[in-house]
Amino acid sequence: MQLTQHFTLEELTQSVTARNRSIDNTPNKSELANLRLLAESVLEPLRHAYGKPIVVSSGFRCASLNKAVGGSRTSQHLLGQAADIHALSGSPEDNKALFEVAASLVNTGKIKVGQLIDEYGYSWVHISTPGRHVNNIIHIK
Repeated sequence: MQLTQHFTLEELTQSVTARNRSIDNTPNKSELANLRLLAESVLEPLRHAYGKPIVVSSGFRCASLNKAVGGSRTSQHLLGQAADIHALSGSPEDNKALFEVAASLVNTGKIKVGQLIDEYGYSWVHISTPGRHVNNIIHIK
């Protein structure tokens, strides 16, 4: 199912861990609405500003998948409100550029996020819709 021009439901719910462990990672109606909002209000504007493909490495996680990957019990991934993303190359340099474009969009008010996190020296970028946090930009070493 196409959620936006560049993002599908399948890429926001796919998981190697879910497939390997036979976990059904199908979102419910509310989670699907949250995924659509994430794609429309955060990921798609970021994709346009970045001007290059963005890879979603982790989007929605049902409770059993979140537990299997060691996710936080309060993770916005559980609600369909967060995605871990990276540049197509996956290089720290390209991921840093992606993070900086996202931070610029947040700082200029073009998108609102819950969290924008540089994960472990730009190994990937975590981004979410506003929830418990609003426009919280974090660097994790």
